[in-house]
Amino acid sequence: MLSNNIKFLAQDLIVEDKELHPTPCKLNIPQWYKKLEHKISNKTIKGCMPFLDTLTTGYLLKTPLDFYIKHNAINQGERVSNLETPMNPIPNEYLETININFHNSQEIHPPKQVGDQCPFNQKNKNLPFYKILNPWIIKTPPGYSCLFLPPMNNADDRFSIISGIVDTDTFDAEINFPIVINGDKYPILETTIKRGTPYVQVIPFKRESWKMKIENKSAYDHKKSRFKQNIHIINNYKNIWWNKKSWK
Repeated sequence: MLSNNIKFLAQDLIVEDKELHPTPCKLNIPQWYKKLEHKISNKTIKGCMPFLDTLTTGYLLKTPLDFYIKHNAINQGERVSNLETPMNPIPNEYLETININFHNSQEIHPPKQVGDQCPFNQKNKNLPFYKILNPWIIKTPPGYSCLFLPPMNNADDRFSIISGIVDTDTFDAEINFPIVINGDKYPILETTIKRGTPYVQVIPFKRESWKMKIENKSAYDHKKSRFKQNIHIINNYKNIWWNKKSWK
């Protein structure tokens, strides 16, 4: 079977740093999941193929440098949010050509851009949204776009990106990611997000037009489906309906 190619393009300094390379999501399955057993006497989520597909579909982007965050802290009676990065982490000749959060080049979105009622604003404690600059240009074949979202069922609990879809077959620049601090869990957060932390799941998909239909399903067809759901004692969905995917 022919495979589609997704390309991650960057300056040579980034390409040479293998620690920063995007990787298939299947290489980042969490340890708690790996340790689970799934057997007749002890059925667990490890037997749920839809859950496994969320952990293995697509590719991961990693933070290109350390980010020190102090969010919703009190400074001289005011609530503040700071994001700091290392000073000049790469040679000066690259400063103008690599899309990365240098100490003096941050992008910030004010809370008003999403409005008072947006849950992102409430979770972020009505403070500015910082943006992680991404050094990779992502290219897909004609007719294919990419969905960008926090790693499904495996996200960092301190922050998450705001999800989006980009037509990566035509867009020819780096895609940057505003982040939301998890103020629901950390009302005040002081932490360092280490370089190489997975933070974006990239899922390419073919753009197609769809039309919704609502139809009856006969009682016989419904009973037939229910019957097939109970043929095997274990791994029923995996044995009958699941299709293996390939992400390399």
